[in-house]
Amino acid sequence: MQKRYLFRLMMMFVVIAMLASACQSTAGTNDKPTEIVIGVYEPMTGQQAAGGQLTMQGVNLAYEQHKEVLGTSIRLVLVDNRSDKAESATAMTRLIEQEKAIAVIGSYGSSNSMAGGEVSEKAGIPVMGCSPTNPLVTSGKKFYFRACFIDPFQGRVMAKYAVETLKATKVAIIQDVAQDYSVGLAAFFKQSWKELTGSEDGIVAEAAYQSGDQDFTAQLGSVLAANPDTIYAPGYFGDAALLVKQARELGFTGPIMGSDAWEAPELLSIAGDAANGILISTHYHPDAELSPASKPFVADFKAKYNENPSAFAALGYDAYMLVYSAIERAGSFDPTAIRDAIAATKDYPGVTGTISINETGDAIKDAVILTVENGEFKYLSTVKP
Repeated sequence: MQKRYLFRLMMMFVVIAMLASACQSTAGTNDKPTEIVIGVYEPMTGQQAAGGQLTMQGVNLAYEQHKEVLGTSIRLVLVDNRSDKAESATAMTRLIEQEKAIAVIGSYGSSNSMAGGEVSEKAGIPVMGCSPTNPLVTSGKKFYFRACFIDPFQGRVMAKYAVETLKATKVAIIQDVAQDYSVGLAAFFKQSWKELTGSEDGIVAEAAYQSGDQDFTAQLGSVLAANPDTIYAPGYFGDAALLVKQARELGFTGPIMGSDAWEAPELLSIAGDAANGILISTHYHPDAELSPASKPFVADFKAKYNENPSAFAALGYDAYMLVYSAIERAGSFDPTAIRDAIAATKDYPGVTGTISINETGDAIKDAVILTVENGEFKYLSTVKP
């Protein structure tokens, strides 16, 4: 009898201990975390490294100014996607599975963003793209958003500028067929040209190249034979610098138009004087006060880096702040709640303009057109959507 009593007493203590442990475990899961992780996957190395590095200037500035949200410390974790699609997927996987990021920022390069987006979508982790402009980045995605405008708008901006401002009647298109970004922009420019002029007859020549090509004389020789008024060559800055330089060496004196990915110091240093007079569509310029946040940002950026911010730095800043604002508005660290708050963003005063997120996760905002004078990007005009 006494043994039975002792056995029951022992079992009671075991049950009490188990219940206490369970209560402690449950309490631990409900406690506010001491730290959250916001991940970043940008190209720090590889062909697109300059764009990623410029972007990180803005991200880092925003992080320095906002290291805590909802009373909890933020840890910013950067993983280099090496300008590569496969590495982008790997970087996203690491940020989600190993670093436990509740939201991710990136990436420069639409192809990189598309690769990372497949991973984040399956995991249900919200991502804020800084500058990936191809529509496919957010197409069919519930968790991928962007701080930038998209290529249909950018392509139309440049087609409209060519027709209405340059008064061009003949244009040649040269595209990088290895990059979704370049192919998409060329297609949207062509579509807009047809809508604006009533036909595609004015597109007198088209040529293609592959990322990393060094010699563009064959493509340029082909399109220049058609005697175009202007050349539209959307692509990345490294290839664009060589293309512009070689076009001038072959005697083309007309306007050469590019896209937002042309905006990099490397283009100016490689192309040299040949860059003077080029025209690009982009997201921001320090001389264009696109919202009340633009001017203070320029002052803060100059204080930190002793230089003017690029469009990519400004977009990096906006991307971080859009995520930060969403966490505040959600009042939660739950990725789905953050995703819902991002999707509900309306009239956010970003440094690159007033930003509203539409039903496809894209930013509705202004674009600016820049030229190059004396080796510097100069603001020309603002174009509204």
